[in-house]
Amino acid sequence: MTSQPITEQLVYQRPESLTDVSTHYCPGCTHGVAHRLVAEVLDEMDLRQKTIGVASVGCSVFAYNYFDFDFVQTAHGRAPAMATGVKRSLPDRVVFTYQGDGDLASIGMAEIVHAAARGENITVIFINNTNYGMTGGQMAPTTLPGQKTTSSPNGRDVEQQGFPIRVSEMLSKLDGASYIVRRSMHDPKNIRLAKKAIRIAFETQVRGLGFSLVELLSTCPTNWNLTPVNAKAWLEEHMVTYYPLGDYKVHPAVAEIRI
Repeated sequence: MTSQPITEQLVYQRPESLTDVSTHYCPGCTHGVAHRLVAEVLDEMDLRQKTIGVASVGCSVFAYNYFDFDFVQTAHGRAPAMATGVKRSLPDRVVFTYQGDGDLASIGMAEIVHAAARGENITVIFINNTNYGMTGGQMAPTTLPGQKTTSSPNGRDVEQQGFPIRVSEMLSKLDGASYIVRRSMHDPKNIRLAKKAIRIAFETQVRGLGFSLVELLSTCPTNWNLTPVNAKAWLEEHMVTYYPLGDYKVHPAVAEIRI
């Protein structure tokens, strides 16, 4: 009996749109997952050479070190304004912002609302991990009721600090928005759904259909004081309850996109 030769099959490799460097993200943080999803989609759509990313201020401030295509860095909260200028100057390029909840939903709230209201033909990747990750885990606009942070050690008191802002639900009410969805990255199934949503968001832009935003529920094990495994369980148990996953605005023309 002769043995059959072993054939190798490639099942995993670094996307061309990611640089071959280690990131500064904490162990268990799902920023890295989000980066990979964006990179895979751009590779699959053959858009790397015409894409321009806009980095925000926050944990993702060094995103330009990890994506292997043109990137610009903007002031805190001003990524949508920068993306608007880039897209209007270079309408043939694919332009996206990568923003956390502190950047987008606090100092940058006016920017994101008006970009969506104008129907700017850009794509926004919005990372929601319910705290200011880079600066020490302070309360953010998305911090859950009762959630403890370094600036709300007794838990968020909605009578004193108000309720968390549901960004996707709010932006979906604006006429200029074409594709607004919320996904999560706490398990393989939801990661696959997140990638599909990112693909549709970029397809929305490529087809000139207007403003698109994909909100991604993300873990922050370090500031939540949890292990990476427990952080995923906490996200599923607490965040998905307050921030339901789903499609919040899908323009009829976007609904026709098949991938």
